[in-house]
Amino acid sequence: MSKKKISFKPTRDWILLPDPRKDETESGIYLPESVQAKIKDNILKVLAVGPEAKWVKEGDTVMIDPSGKGHIIALDEVPHVMVPEFMVLGVM
Repeated sequence: MSKKKISFKPTRDWILLPDPRKDETESGIYLPESVQAKIKDNILKVLAVGPEAKWVKEGDTVMIDPSGKGHIIALDEVPHVMVPEFMVLGVM
């Protein structure tokens, strides 16, 4: 994921998160799609929040509902996930 500041601002209570899907291990081993679907991190750093988000702010580390489905979007050709604030289970 890019380290540059994201200029995208979600609307309402939507939250922008990095894409938790992993296609490669930390040691550089590429994972097949069948394994990728099973390895997801649900603790993520918030990149941006909409103006109606009440409990979460940019920079927070949050735990999201692992069974929920977010919307995958591409910003500067980098995948990100958008979720509504109710999918956040807690702030770390």
